Amino acid sequence: MDGETADSSPFDRIRSRVTRRRLRIAFLVIVILCGAYLAYGAVTGVTTATEDGVPEAPPTENHTVVTESAKFGTIIAYAPNGSVAYYNNTHTKYFDVDPVEGESMTVEYVATDTIHTAGPRCQDPPCARNVIERANLTTGEVTELYVRYVPEENAAEWHDADRVNESHVVLADMVDDEVYMVDTETEMIEWTWEAQSEFPVEEGGPYPGDWAHLNDVEVLNDGRVMASLRNQDQVVFIDPETGMQKNWTLGEEGNHDIQYEQHNPDYIPEERGGPAVIVADSENARVQEFQREDGSWNRTWVWSDERMQWPRDADRLPNGNTLITDTNGKRVIEVNESGDIVWQVELSHPYDAERLGTGDESAGGQSATALGLDSRTAGDDGGGGGFSLGIFETVSDVVRGLLPSRVVNAIIYVGPTWMGRPEFGAAAVAVLTGLTWTGLELRWFLRARGITFQSPITRDERN
Repeated sequence: MDGETADSSPFDRIRSRVTRRRLRIAFLVIVILCGAYLAYGAVTGVTTATEDGVPEAPPTENHTVVTESAKFGTIIAYAPNGSVAYYNNTHTKYFDVDPVEGESMTVEYVATDTIHTAGPRCQDPPCARNVIERANLTTGEVTELYVRYVPEENAAEWHDADRVNESHVVLADMVDDEVYMVDTETEMIEWTWEAQSEFPVEEGGPYPGDWAHLNDVEVLNDGRVMASLRNQDQVVFIDPETGMQKNWTLGEEGNHDIQYEQHNPDYIPEERGGPAVIVADSENARVQEFQREDGSWNRTWVWSDERMQWPRDADRLPNGNTLITDTNGKRVIEVNESGDIVWQVELSHPYDAERLGTGDESAGGQSATALGLDSRTAGDDGGGGGFSLGIFETVSDVVRGLLPSRVVNAIIYVGPTWMGRPEFGAAAVAVLTGLTWTGLELRWFLRARGITFQSPITRDERN
């Protein structure tokens, strides 16, 4: 029996068969498997760094415009037949994009350039150049409307601007943690709301760095302004004359059960089933909607699936569907009233999406309550498709459960553009296997030379 005794335990018999050679082969197979899966992801993954790499989309009724803001910035427009109708990667990052009223094929967006060369506008690089531009998607003509230079790079971008009229916009200024209205023709700022007037600097993000991270602003029909303070986990409502309406605030500092570092909330007014707010609950990996009832915000709809990872935009369309930008899920999707995905395009790192002909953001959509939408969350769907090893997705889920969501999203954000959830799991398996293998090899090496380690905790057997 190869040296085994009749009374040896099952554990001893298994242990006797686990030789160093077999362990090394097992570790090598796991590493090769992970490497092959990551190589497959690198080869087949989508990259939108150039126009030639942009995939086509499924057909739909209108043009769809998408912006990206990561290792490279792009603005892409898909024609109704799914072909790429417009592509521009001039700027470092592109953020919010909106249709221009009265112009069927013209959009307005905010973008940022990172400046690495010293000059009159940037004495100590890197610096940021923020710009609002209009682009005619048919002719390709781009018009610069408003620009501002910032003497730093970190948390220096404009993520959103909302037009008031032909000469005025309201800006979410991440640099100075304020919302202001500016005349883009005269560059005169006409009113300002400072986040520090309502929120203590001890809360939120690091002060004076990325403290509030104002990432969205929306001018409402009643004259108020809705703004998103990502690092305070709150959406606020501002009266330009009287200031913030505290009893309207959605969310609470650090209460991540409500929302966690949200992006791009859209307001749905009473005439379309509101007051309601649909918002990308980014770090909770879901899109949700809140209804204003009896002076309070109540959650009325949630959507997520197994793949969703750091969504940053959601628009309710006039047909009742919801257009969702899933940034670290590497896709833009359209979900119907039953919660099924009816349109999807794979992209490297999408930030915002706009379906032309449906109004600005959710301007043409109704609330979830008015539509009678049922929530759908991860586990309700049938899971993802395509080439995948389930173990990698399982490991990814385990790691995501152990690490803070911000850490996981940061790793995917700075990783290769093709790295999604399963690739993250494969990388985690490879790293853990490599560390375990290295540790065992070191232990065997030291033991062979008579070097052992004794636990500092000993047992007193004198009693």
